[in-house]
Amino acid sequence: MSIYFLAFIGLVVFVGYAFYRTRKKKAKPFPESWHTIMLQEVEFYKLLSTEEQFRFQKRMMQFLNEVYIDSVNLEITELDIIFIASSAVIPVFAFKDWHYTKLSGVILYPDNFNEDFEFSDKSKSKRIAGVVGTGRLEGKMILSRKALHHGFSNDNDGRNTAIHEFIHLIDKMDDNIDGIPEILMNNAFTIPWLKLIHEEMENIHRNRSKLRAYGATNQAEFFAVASEYFFESPERLKKEHPELYTLLSKSFRVNL
Repeated sequence: MSIYFLAFIGLVVFVGYAFYRTRKKKAKPFPESWHTIMLQEVEFYKLLSTEEQFRFQKRMMQFLNEVYIDSVNLEITELDIIFIASSAVIPVFAFKDWHYTKLSGVILYPDNFNEDFEFSDKSKSKRIAGVVGTGRLEGKMILSRKALHHGFSNDNDGRNTAIHEFIHLIDKMDDNIDGIPEILMNNAFTIPWLKLIHEEMENIHRNRSKLRAYGATNQAEFFAVASEYFFESPERLKKEHPELYTLLSKSFRVNL
């Protein structure tokens, strides 16, 4: 048996052990002061029972134990952390053993940014509020603080940038951001889901939909746009797009 093979086996064991240690590392306790803040700021949490709120708290701390939060040109606040962790938990709250294996860190910018990740006043086309990184930014999510806070301060527009980006990560769990999250949908859902996607995208093009125009960009963006609407304004979505609401409710395993 060659020394190179033994070294390779040793490396595999070390990486596996390091991963195990990371996943098993004990999460910090939920700060008691956050509960009051969340009752005021996070509608999804406010509507949960006391038992479910406790479970939500544990899920938040598990997420923060596995994913780091960093920032550029700003100091991270408790509210930033609460909003980011809540956005991660809300879409997968019904899934008891969920880990964002495609995410290592979230980077918070003070404002929207352009394709070169510039956000100064002199930057042009600062239209991006959030993105799931690729290439050198693989495993990272970049969010605008302005958009992050707007998502939780306005419950009437059906928009939440952070939830939108976490939906993309859920979609990416099968290695394809294509609007068909295999981890959520079984085969019985796939065909009606695809049919509904294209019908609704056509309705958006013809101004016959309440979903914002960005949802017609492609299947992946439709899924993210429809999902953020589902979690932000479920009653409106149920009234305006009952079939879409039903499929999303079955997929996320919640009835809002």
